[in-house]
Amino acid sequence: MLTSSVRQGSCRIPSTSRARSAQTFRAFYATIRNLRQSSALPEPDDANPSDKDFIMSILRANPSLRDTRSYLASFGPRPQPPPRPPVKPNEELLPTATPDHQSKQVIPPDIQQEPRSPVVASILNPIQRRTALVKIQSPFTDRQLESIATGIVYLEKLGLVSVIVIENDGLPKGEDGERAALVEETMRVVNALEKQGAKARPVLGAVVRLGPKPGDEEFSDQQPFIVPEAHTFPTDLVHIRSALRAGEIPVLPPFALDSFCRSVRVDANDVVAALTRGMVEAAVEDDHKGADDINGFSDEVDLTPLRLMIINKEGGVPSYARSGMPHLLVNLDAEFSYIADTFDSQWHSSHPTSLSNLSLARTCLAYMPPSSSAVMVSHRSPSSLIANLITNKPAVSSSLPHALLQGNRKLTPHTPTLMRRGLPIRVIRSMADIDKQKMKALLEQSFKRTLDERPFWGRLEKHLDYAIIAGDYAGAAIVTRESDTAPETAPITYLDKFAVLPSHQGDGTVDFLWVALHDESYGLGLPFSANPNGGKEGKGEGCDLVWRSRADNPVNKWYFERSTGHLRMGKWVLFWCDAEMRLKTTEGRRGSAGLSYLENWEHGRLVKWANVIDGIPSSWKK
Repeated sequence: MLTSSVRQGSCRIPSTSRARSAQTFRAFYATIRNLRQSSALPEPDDANPSDKDFIMSILRANPSLRDTRSYLASFGPRPQPPPRPPVKPNEELLPTATPDHQSKQVIPPDIQQEPRSPVVASILNPIQRRTALVKIQSPFTDRQLESIATGIVYLEKLGLVSVIVIENDGLPKGEDGERAALVEETMRVVNALEKQGAKARPVLGAVVRLGPKPGDEEFSDQQPFIVPEAHTFPTDLVHIRSALRAGEIPVLPPFALDSFCRSVRVDANDVVAALTRGMVEAAVEDDHKGADDINGFSDEVDLTPLRLMIINKEGGVPSYARSGMPHLLVNLDAEFSYIADTFDSQWHSSHPTSLSNLSLARTCLAYMPPSSSAVMVSHRSPSSLIANLITNKPAVSSSLPHALLQGNRKLTPHTPTLMRRGLPIRVIRSMADIDKQKMKALLEQSFKRTLDERPFWGRLEKHLDYAIIAGDYAGAAIVTRESDTAPETAPITYLDKFAVLPSHQGDGTVDFLWVALHDESYGLGLPFSANPNGGKEGKGEGCDLVWRSRADNPVNKWYFERSTGHLRMGKWVLFWCDAEMRLKTTEGRRGSAGLSYLENWEHGRLVKWANVIDGIPSSWKK
């Protein structure tokens, strides 16, 4: 059963922006009620932002209740501790009513201690402001910059303030006048933001220092990611802090100080990576010092980046599984090397920076909080940044059936690619390799029930086919081979348990786990199932996957979207996914005859599945 994980932020907006931010928060909160009716709303003109366009962009994101709670936890007003009554010197303590003292004195209320009404509290307690690092890969036309600025301004209205680093892919390094050209490009972005109603500040001086941070050399070989070729210290971020305190968006060219204290042009990826690490370290230092003043308010913005956004003309990372259409969700821990190995040679010209941006995302996310994400998006899709902020999910779920993804109108060459730090995925085929204590803890926390251990492990000893483990038992899918009493009946592939720790629900683990399950069962045998999950890597013949869920399980909506079909069986719902290779073979044989009649292999299978599943005992103590 999936539950939400709520995180609490810690910083507030400056007093000069409180009224506007609180008003925006209330508008967003009031809009949430009608989100379910917004899936077919038309795309507004991104170049002409207005309050209507802003609300339409929020509606189009269509967040779930979990998404809304997660957003409010990060950006909504945090609860204030109850005020302590002031202690006045030499004040006589007034008697209170006791069983022996029935008379009750009426004390005039202290105006300073009188509770605030919810409306007043919502105005005086503004939304929190968090930061995002944004890399803009110029050159762009004025119209394209307007579109990009619109998305960034929308994010600021929702509490996410961008720290922007400019790159100009059309300006070769070492050319005469490159510094002036980069400064000019920076000013174009600043002007575009201000035309959309934002305040922006160019930070033209170098904020990062060239070279690895002192002490990194001895640990660089031990890191699974590329250590930045630049670094910064908390004291170097004074100009960025100043801009954020003033309610301005800092915009930086890709400059760094070399060993002779000269400002030189460097790769923007090095600047972004150095800023990510430096801002995280500065935020930790702020936490140790204590950012809030005695009144509970602070002009500081939480420097810990929640998002990394890479805006370019290419869009997302092309996928081998979708004939060059973008990856939807990338598990960097498990898929990074495989994506690089399967990167088609022709994509080096159509998507020249995809792999370097993928590497940048892996480096930055290694320093950012586990709930953070990176998104690679085309300048044509600025409003998708809203959806990423509110839901922290890809535009289309990567765990949906492949046929549905192929025909989905939302999947275009400009669909963004969402990247998460992710978890390693491995397939276990022996009970001896399963850590029973960790598996028990995972199942009980996920289902909120007590496992009946002895019969459960005993049944797995006889019927286990394989188990897919995400990370250190952050999630697991247990698949068994089940059959009825008839000896001639072939066993079915049964999804016995699908569980994710509550702390990892909403961070992509569910989709990563289901994609691996697809590749090992009903998707096996197709080219797009050859993922590096430690299993069969696409080699073999797919099989039907069957499972059951209680009729009142709120997760059933998610199952309905991913299954081929379902059958209601009293308190249970039987779900199944047909082997995709067999479906493709059947479709090819039928040609234009359609799919309106049953195949021979479909007759009687529902009865067989129902009989088998009905006989599987419960795994839980009553």
